[in-house]
Amino acid sequence: MDALQIVVLTAVSMCAGAINAVAGGGTLLSFPALMAAGFDAKVANITNTVAIWPGSVGGSLAYRQELGERKRRLWLLFAPSVLGALVGALLLLSTPQSAFNAVVPFLIYFACGLLAAQSRLTQLTQSMRFISADVTQVPIVAHLSIFAIAVYGGYFGAGIGIMMLAVLSVVAPDTLHHSNALKGMLALVINFVALVCFAILAPVAWSVAAFMAVGSVTGGYFGVRVARHWDPRILRWLIVGYGLVVATVLLLR
Repeated sequence: MDALQIVVLTAVSMCAGAINAVAGGGTLLSFPALMAAGFDAKVANITNTVAIWPGSVGGSLAYRQELGERKRRLWLLFAPSVLGALVGALLLLSTPQSAFNAVVPFLIYFACGLLAAQSRLTQLTQSMRFISADVTQVPIVAHLSIFAIAVYGGYFGAGIGIMMLAVLSVVAPDTLHHSNALKGMLALVINFVALVCFAILAPVAWSVAAFMAVGSVTGGYFGVRVARHWDPRILRWLIVGYGLVVATVLLLR
């Protein structure tokens, strides 16, 4: 890989980190960029998970107070997050390259659908709070739901934050800040478990991942600053449009 490609991928990861900070969905930018650089779908997915993870740490640190106030919920949902991510990562590693190539366009379509429906999902879940909001309790349906999301997160990952926030709003309702804090930390755990599995068992493009990790952290930092000046809805639809084009191109190939 030449210097120009590394510079481009670093710049893309900066944009992905900023997008994650503003609206979410940055993976829909960085993952196709790795494929365009010549990596096959599995290596691109694996390398992207490793590269983008550091950029998500800052957001969780910003919610230290809220996480401390929901420590019990966090620990109760820690196990299904870890186990689900482990299952998902191992499932990815055992999936033949040809099969993963075939399913990637549909995974991107699914992630685009989640991103496009984010506002509607938020409104829907706010009107469906039929589970007790006792913050000391975590119903069994929450454990099962987080496990299922973690499996998807370990396998592909795009859109898990949206899925998790929607599920938590229904089965373990809380204030938006507390739900966001819990969602961010659990997503961080899921991606970290997948990262460790990939680092040990998978072919990670480490040099590219390192440059992209720096870009992701930088983009995430500045993304928080520019968030006040961007309309997340506009950015969200731009990402959805881009993702749909990428998925369609991959499907036609």
